[in-house]
Order: sequence, then C-alpha cells, then structure tokens
Amino acid sequence: MSNALVREIFLAIGLVVLLLGSMFLSTGTFPPMVVVESGSMMHDDEGQIGVIDPGDLVLVINPERKDVVTFVEATDPLNDNFGYESHGMGGDVIVFKKNGGTDTPVIHRALLKAIENESGGWDVPGTTLLGVQSINWTLEYACESYHGNDYDLRIENWVPAHEGYLTTGDNEDSNGCRIDQLSATGQDGRNGLLDENNNPVTAVKDEWIIGIASTEIPWIGAAKLFFSPPPSASYVTDRTWTMLGLVIASILIAPSVVEAFQTNKSTEEE
Repeated sequence: MSNALVREIFLAIGLVVLLLGSMFLSTGTFPPMVVVESGSMMHDDEGQIGVIDPGDLVLVINPERKDVVTFVEATDPLNDNFGYESHGMGGDVIVFKKNGGTDTPVIHRALLKAIENESGGWDVPGTTLLGVQSINWTLEYACESYHGNDYDLRIENWVPAHEGYLTTGDNEDSNGCRIDQLSATGQDGRNGLLDENNNPVTAVKDEWIIGIASTEIPWIGAAKLFFSPPPSASYVTDRTWTMLGLVIASILIAPSVVEAFQTNKSTEEE
C-alpha cells in the first residue's frame, strides 16, 4: 500500500471523526442524527425540504439542552412560544422510545403535555386546563373532512396514567389526525401505536425522549434504507432517489472537475 493511499485513508477517517465529533458537541447526543424510515411525518406525497420525509437525516438535540415546545403552546396567542414552528408546523418534533422500550424509536410531533397539579388533577401548558380530573381539548389542528364538514383534532376524556406528552405524525393521509396514544381519543380504534410487546403506547415520559429533532439533511439517509430490510426503502419517494443519485454523482465527478481545472490553470501559467 502506497504512502499516498495510506494518507488519503487517514485523512478520510479524520474528516469523519471530526464531523461526528462536531455534531456531538453541537447536539449533545450520540449518534447525533437519525435516519427517517417511514412516511408518517410527510406533508405531501413527494416530500419537501424543511419537512421530515423518509430518507432524510435529522440532527437530534439532547432534551437536557432544550425545552420541548408543544403544539398547543405554539398555537396559544397568550403563550411565550406562540408562533414557534419546527419542520413545517407548530411545536417540536421529538424522538422517543415507545413505553421506554428497545424497539425502533418514533419521531413524531409533541401535541401537548399533561403535568400533575400539586393540588390534584392535571395541568396542560398552552391551554386553560388546570387541575382537571380528565383532559378534554380541541386543538387548532385541522383534520380531514367528513361528510362535508371540517374537524379539528380532539382529545376526549383522557385520564393520564402518568405525566407525559401526546404525540402524532404530520402525515394527514396516514396518521396526521390520529393520536399515538389510544387512551387519549376515547378509545377510537383508528388511533394508537403499539410497543414491542403489543401494548398500547402511553404518554411519553421525559426520560423516554431520546432527543428533539433539529436540522434536516434531505435525501442522504436513503442510502442506508436502500440496504435495509423491507419495507423501509419502499417509503422513499422517487424524488428523493433522484436527488440522492444527483448528490452521489456530484461527489464522484467533483474531484475530476477540480483536477481538470487545476491542470488547465497550470497549463495557462506555463
């Protein structure tokens, strides 16, 4: 093996370590990013930059470094976080373990948080609910139309088993108006996620949160999904595959272009 090749290998490894180290320092988590594997956060069929789509890489911020802003807080004109948006909608997107388990984490939007009131009952920041025994609230979150009428997402008769967040995906076609926690929707069978033991997912405790979704790096993560077991790759859109191909082609062509430019410049100087 030539000295030049060894030098190039060490340089490549050094750049990767430097990049990952910088991301770790910035996010406080390791690994500092996740690959989005499903379409549950898509806002349209083709995907958008600035929205979480399958095949995107998403940097994940340590929850100890940032408070989670819920959807109801971001849409409450009287709240300090009014108007706050992340990935195309109000509130933060969190990455969490279902019931604290070990299966694949979920990346969904935090709708609201139930907090125990010291005097009894539950408080919900971003709403007028204080010390209530059960939580009933209609969010300013438009759902699909039924029988010619428009409906907003509604929490019905929810008595939390413990403090935590209600969550959902942004994708209107799959689960954008279906809450992950079945118990919060009047046991509506269209809702609800299951954990690895087939138990209904409950409100997301703070300690179950892996991180808060930050910067999105589009398309690149699709390379991992291409080699992943089905059905991961099937969620990736044609546009993402095309853009990934262009990115890879650009990376492969760029050194030749630079070398040709340098050669041409040297020839002109001579």
